[in-house]
Amino acid sequence: MTAVFGVDIGGSGIKGAPVDLAAGALAEPRYKVLTPQPSAPDAVIAAVGEVVDHFDHQGPVGLTFPGVVVSGHTRTAANVDPGWLDLAAEQRFSEALGRPCVLLNDADAAGLAEVRFGAGRDRRGVVLVLTFGTGIGSALFVDGALVPNTELGHLELRGKDAERRASSAARERHQLTWEEWAVRLDEYLDLVERLFWPQLLIIGGGVSRKHEKFLPLLKERAATVVPAELRNDAGIVGAAMAAAEAV
Repeated sequence: MTAVFGVDIGGSGIKGAPVDLAAGALAEPRYKVLTPQPSAPDAVIAAVGEVVDHFDHQGPVGLTFPGVVVSGHTRTAANVDPGWLDLAAEQRFSEALGRPCVLLNDADAAGLAEVRFGAGRDRRGVVLVLTFGTGIGSALFVDGALVPNTELGHLELRGKDAERRASSAARERHQLTWEEWAVRLDEYLDLVERLFWPQLLIIGGGVSRKHEKFLPLLKERAATVVPAELRNDAGIVGAAMAAAEAV
């Protein structure tokens, strides 16, 4: 099968590349642009078009979104412009790009890639993929089946959204050391572990590139905690997977 294109839309950056779905890897080095600020739909759609056009890609495109996506509509917009609320975004992307587009939650996309090609492959039971970046994304799997749009970064922790305390952006915003952030991360993992009792916790997102700085600092727990194998490319791969399955 020829490469399918995936685009990962984040709160700070938009990156994409053709994906070799036989290998579960990028077919070419990814191209990245900054997420427009404000991240209104028209501006983001134009930025995605720049990423796709960089490769002169003509086929279907898979796209991630940092919020709840139901039947192609974006239902939440915690870390992007409120203009995305209840938008028929998948249709808007398809019309603007002139190609069939498939839209799904960003952490769900990363989780699909990790469960098929990465740290969660061939794992049964409850697997929870958590992505740490601008916010905290989550993808929950039961015997390999995705429970979509869990958005566990918005669980309440100390009276506020958990991602306000424990995301990678929160670590940078509060200038926390890795040791200080590990304490907050442990507190958050305690919360999700008590709710879902996963056998495997996969830590992804941009911070996974530096997993050796914080994973050894975490306390022992019932779940096995491992870094994502696809690192920050997982969203692109998962988006391409979703586009290929839709076609």
